[in-house]
Amino acid sequence: MLRIHFTEVDLARTRLASRPDPLWEIASSLHRFQTRRGRWAYSGWYRSAAHRLTESGLAPTVRSLLLPAFPRAAYYPDFLTPPESQEGLAAGIEAILATPPDRVLREVALVADTARHHPWLPRLAEPEQRRTLANALRAYHETAIRPYEEQMQARIDADRAVRARAFLDGGAEGLLSSLAPRMNWRPPVLEVEHHMVGGDLHLNGRGLVLLPSYFIWHSPVTLADPGLPPVLVYPLLHKAPPDPAHGAGNPRSTRCWGAHGRRSCSRPRTA
Repeated sequence: MLRIHFTEVDLARTRLASRPDPLWEIASSLHRFQTRRGRWAYSGWYRSAAHRLTESGLAPTVRSLLLPAFPRAAYYPDFLTPPESQEGLAAGIEAILATPPDRVLREVALVADTARHHPWLPRLAEPEQRRTLANALRAYHETAIRPYEEQMQARIDADRAVRARAFLDGGAEGLLSSLAPRMNWRPPVLEVEHHMVGGDLHLNGRGLVLLPSYFIWHSPVTLADPGLPPVLVYPLLHKAPPDPAHGAGNPRSTRCWGAHGRRSCSRPRTA
């Protein structure tokens, strides 16, 4: 369990994002290609996105470059989801390109299992390799994410309406309480329950950005480095289909694009 500790200042500085973060959505959508878990909730997107990626010729780049860079694992590099991305894809990519090489190497070293099978990953410290990654991110977003932006924004607007009512009724504490059942507000601590998320995150007056995500499935995630601006990315709720044959457990309904290695579904704040 991750325990996020608030002060009164943190409660005053906690805010709810108004739109999807493109790099978090890229990362989480790539995870949807690596597992059948929750596939029923994204079946329409999965089929159309896979078709568009194949037709555009981007599928090999997704498999060889993007999936290894964003493994569905307990950790992937924090620099790939910078806070600047909340201002838009261009700002987020500029932040990735501006990341100091020593930080890139330090964070890539934490995905040693993936790096062993993809020895080019440490080369992301090189500007040219990072530009190649940036071009792939732009192309993937244009092909797989942008056609769904209106639907994503509508779902986030609906979620924000629920959170806004909770805030009007109970202030910041009411907002945090509304995040149940995946999270429990036990003042002054927000408990985030997940078998891979653990430890304590002290906000220390920095506040918290609550970021609703269309493509994150089931469990909230956060950055691994507690020194980075605090963000908690939480999943929107999806209604189950009436036909159980569409469930994630139907082995013949879909197949995954998994990159090499074993993965799980979220990132803890420490490696």
